[in-house]
Amino acid sequence: MADFRKLVLLPLAIVLCVVMMPTRSHAQWWSSRAPVDFEDCVETAEKTATSKEARSPLLAQCDAKFAGRRKPGGGYTYFDFMQNRHFDIAGPNPSAEELRRMDEHYTAFLDQRKKSIIAAAFAAKQQQVQTEANVALEQKQARPHKPRAQPKQVGCRADTLSCNWSRFAAGIKSFKRTLLGPPARITNRI
Repeated sequence: MADFRKLVLLPLAIVLCVVMMPTRSHAQWWSSRAPVDFEDCVETAEKTATSKEARSPLLAQCDAKFAGRRKPGGGYTYFDFMQNRHFDIAGPNPSAEELRRMDEHYTAFLDQRKKSIIAAAFAAKQQQVQTEANVALEQKQARPHKPRAQPKQVGCRADTLSCNWSRFAAGIKSFKRTLLGPPARITNRI
């Protein structure tokens, strides 16, 4: 019977010892009082760190733990780098409602940015079309006006009055075009 007690009680005692052992707690690098905001955390980190190398991971922990920064007049501010702007928040970290409000602002920011990009692309296209039109107009105006060649009259003898009169009239028209430019087109409007 004594052996039976040893066999039952010994494992039972071991299990009780393991269960009753105090749980291991993870020690924080800060002292008995936890920091309340980023600036408090940084102060504590600078006091406890022995070197720059030791301080760097502590500052990273502060940055991860607290999103907001103290404002000089009181309260906290959160910087959203995606919008490149600050938001006032109630505590050292934004609440769910404050995060929702920031998301709404970000959505509006993206919509406005999209509209600006589309407007800029449209203006650039309009500028390109206008530039091309101006270049085409300048090229058209820069070309020298070449008078059209007069059709040769078939079967015209040099000494006849009708042949000479045709040549004379063609010469006058050519001279007029060279001097005054092509005649204006007249359109019939109803």
